[in-house]
Amino acid sequence: MLSFFRFTVLFIFFFTTVIANGQYLSAGFDKKELEELVSINTTYSESKANKDLMPKPKYSKLVYQSPVLGLDNKWELWIKDQHIAIIGIRGSIMSTDSWLANLFAVQIPAKGQLTIAEDFVFNYKLAESPKAAVHAGYVFSTAFLVRDILPKIDSLYKIGIKDIIVTGHSQGGGLSYILAANLLWQQKDGLLPQDIRFKIYTTASPKPGNLYFAYDYDRVALDGWSYHVVNTEDWVPQTPFTVQTVDDLPTVNPVSFIQESIKKQSLFKRIFFKSIYNKIIKPPFKVVDVYQQFLGDYIGNKIKLDYPSFQLPPFSPSSEYVRVGRQILLYPDTGYNTKYNAAENPKNFMLHHTNNAYYYLLLHNNFK
Repeated sequence: MLSFFRFTVLFIFFFTTVIANGQYLSAGFDKKELEELVSINTTYSESKANKDLMPKPKYSKLVYQSPVLGLDNKWELWIKDQHIAIIGIRGSIMSTDSWLANLFAVQIPAKGQLTIAEDFVFNYKLAESPKAAVHAGYVFSTAFLVRDILPKIDSLYKIGIKDIIVTGHSQGGGLSYILAANLLWQQKDGLLPQDIRFKIYTTASPKPGNLYFAYDYDRVALDGWSYHVVNTEDWVPQTPFTVQTVDDLPTVNPVSFIQESIKKQSLFKRIFFKSIYNKIIKPPFKVVDVYQQFLGDYIGNKIKLDYPSFQLPPFSPSSEYVRVGRQILLYPDTGYNTKYNAAENPKNFMLHHTNNAYYYLLLHNNFK
């Protein structure tokens, strides 16, 4: 881990080269920008064998590595072209705690409070809508990340670096969305300087919350400032599994009209239509109950083994998960299908999920 002393010394070096109040990020998808980020993400989110196959970051210098935080989470701070800060969040690693962050996939309100320890209460705001809900495990992990990241943002701002990219691959991408939402709302509420510009790039990330969270996130992130890059052969962006109930619909919807229409039918028609209605409407609610039992209470209590003062938050009555940010799709070509041949790697279920696979597709896809 880079020491705080080295972090400070490097900042002094950058202070001599940063142009005060200059801003260098612009809205819009930038392929070269993403190539650099994928190289950075590879340095701490891949096996040594995969790292050796990837180019090193060309324009960025590592200035800080965090200690292990929360559920085996970690982040790094890079400086690109001496003017742009990159907050890179590590993805899942092969440890129980790391996967607890993924499996604690019950949804909780996007605005609330997590009591993690007697001296650690995370008050968070990720959306305004009372119907917005987010991945509980990612909020838990973000609590630790935010606590370590905010002082570094303050230091960056003091030396004139006001452009910040938040990035991550896989779990790191899911955490990037929760972190970015938190930072954007802190800025909107006047807790962070208004002239900081955040840009978000995630690759292979799971879905972080429900549709109302996505609506809110896309509103505060603004068009051209948040991108979700997906290999169409990768299964991870399709997780967590989603279940939609009628309670996920807006308040004004046809359900009450259907219920009233059924009541007006003759006895036998009423029984028949009510039976069909229940067979369609009730199963998703049962699935949500099972999710809350196992991905909420059970996994939450596993987390409490390491954090005994952690108080399970109230769960949202939803398991509808959607993607957020503008989606950039990477389509396989013949060369990719030869290089990443599923028939030749039948047991490698992460074949299409690596940074290496994403980097190949990034180089071989045309973007307008």
